Amino acid sequence: MTQDASSPIIELVNVHKSFKGQKVLDGLNLRIDAGQITVIIGQSGGGKSVLLKHIIGLIRPDEGQVLFEGFDTCRLNDRQLNEVRKNFGMLFQSAALFDSMTVGENVAFPLREHTRLSEHEMSEIVEHKLRQVGLRDVSHKMPSELSGGMRKRVGLARALALEPKIILFDEPTTGLDPITADAIDRLIVDTQQHTKATCVVISHDIESTFKIADTVAMLYHGKIIEIGKPDAFKSSDNLVLQQFIQGKAEGPIQLV
Repeated sequence: MTQDASSPIIELVNVHKSFKGQKVLDGLNLRIDAGQITVIIGQSGGGKSVLLKHIIGLIRPDEGQVLFEGFDTCRLNDRQLNEVRKNFGMLFQSAALFDSMTVGENVAFPLREHTRLSEHEMSEIVEHKLRQVGLRDVSHKMPSELSGGMRKRVGLARALALEPKIILFDEPTTGLDPITADAIDRLIVDTQQHTKATCVVISHDIESTFKIADTVAMLYHGKIIEIGKPDAFKSSDNLVLQQFIQGKAEGPIQLV
């Protein structure tokens, strides 16, 4: 797949998605530029994770296009889509490590699934990726022996195993104390700068968002209602956006 230098690496065009009659995405449009950190914010339960799953092809839209490097992934069969997914790494909200596997086995999992590397080659990659996220001498440990922040780092090491072009983060600081959350924020920025990957972060953590984002987009009622640089976001006159980033109960966003 080839891509014009001015084209977004990911684009969602008029994407609609409903579940059991409940509309989650409602004609959503979003362009994500390569080599940046784009943070998508919005209310809990507002469809952010559904949007992320459309990007990686875990969910197909009812209507619309999901473009990767200009090519509509919705047209692909399962085998073709699996090939495209090799360009993606994902850090799930809970890190989603396999409890029955060691840390090293977890990080090696995508290598076993998608490559024919030798055990020695995989071991070297595993140790390199763990060092890249600031972990040493943990390959033999089980996930249950690690703190929440360490599990997130292992999840990121696994996401990086195949050298992806795009790294997706689903609520990476949820459930972490402020100091650990700040360490994860720094890790995301360092990872992007080191790998030059495109990072897409789903979050409702406003402090974290403005620490790490090159671009911020807000999802509200199934649409992206605002997108721009952090400074422009902070000075926007959009009342919904301002209520959300200021964390006020009063405003156009009604609590249920």
